[in-house]
Amino acid sequence: MVTAEEKLKERIKELTCLYDVTSIIVNCDYNEVEVGLRAIVFCLKNAWQYTDDTYVVLKTDDYSITSKKEHKDYVFLTSAITLFNKEIGTIKVGYPSEKFSVLDFLEEEQQLLNNVCLEVGNLLERKEIKENEILIKRQVEQSDRLRILGEITAGIAHELNTPLANILGFAELLKDRTKEDKQASKDVDKIINSAIYSREVVKKLMFFACEMPQQKSLVNIIPICKEAIELLKPILKTKGITLNLNSSNTEIALKIDRIQLTQVLFNLVINAIYFSKEKGIIDLEIKDKSATVEIQIKDQGSGIDNSLGNKIFEPFFTTKPVGDGSGLGLSVVHGIVKSHKGNITYSTNTPRGTIFTVTFPKL
Repeated sequence: MVTAEEKLKERIKELTCLYDVTSIIVNCDYNEVEVGLRAIVFCLKNAWQYTDDTYVVLKTDDYSITSKKEHKDYVFLTSAITLFNKEIGTIKVGYPSEKFSVLDFLEEEQQLLNNVCLEVGNLLERKEIKENEILIKRQVEQSDRLRILGEITAGIAHELNTPLANILGFAELLKDRTKEDKQASKDVDKIINSAIYSREVVKKLMFFACEMPQQKSLVNIIPICKEAIELLKPILKTKGITLNLNSSNTEIALKIDRIQLTQVLFNLVINAIYFSKEKGIIDLEIKDKSATVEIQIKDQGSGIDNSLGNKIFEPFFTTKPVGDGSGLGLSVVHGIVKSHKGNITYSTNTPRGTIFTVTFPKL
């Protein structure tokens, strides 16, 4: 029979555990939640009646923490961990089945376990809320930066258009006058090519700044994608790359600016070609979903370092060597997609490479 003194001793252990768990959670660093959860597992082990035989298992979608396992089979008390009213894991406290049964657990121990699970759930909820706040703050800051930069680039693009047109026009006239001088003709060709390149950069700036007028219409995007691939065939052939087009339907209707959709496909596929090895494979998949159309471009290239995050969509940011890229391709794509109220993300392809996913809503 359990004496009053033993009962009191158990209540003290349980209250001490609950106090310690609360203290751990209050002082827990959200960047080191696993350290806090390990301390909670240790507290639970010490709170049970037969401490030396107690085994604790904490498992969630993201964490798996256990105390030292001394035996093969255990009988457990179990309680659920919930995150925003959804079960995401459990905490189990057990005794060796060869020495104990479920009858050896105290009723108060189940109550303690329920309370601890509630506190752990609250901790994980606060962690997720904090992470969402940081994410939203970053998105707002990026939107502000892009808005300001958009206004600046729009002004720059307009200012550059006229002198570039003059340079190109007068260079063409000069070329006619220097036909007899081969060296001068070559130099003029360099001026023309540089002016054309600069004009393309200005055009990309205009796309990024959303200064190019949109002409949205309801179109079947499959022929547009096929036309874009056809235009890219010479570049694909140069590196011996195979581009596979797969679609869930032969006709997928979307209200979109067909020229800007081509621009999106061009930039993403050209990037995929650039980073792919010779004789590589690129997959372009189009999925017709109930509320959205999803376009995926998968390559088998060198991939993107996860540490770069959304920097790759920032204007003038590029991982290509100097002279190989302006750093505007993906920012242009990002601007076009956002102007269509869509979304663009990237992930790692398996076994290697990158997957860009563009999602457009069906308006």
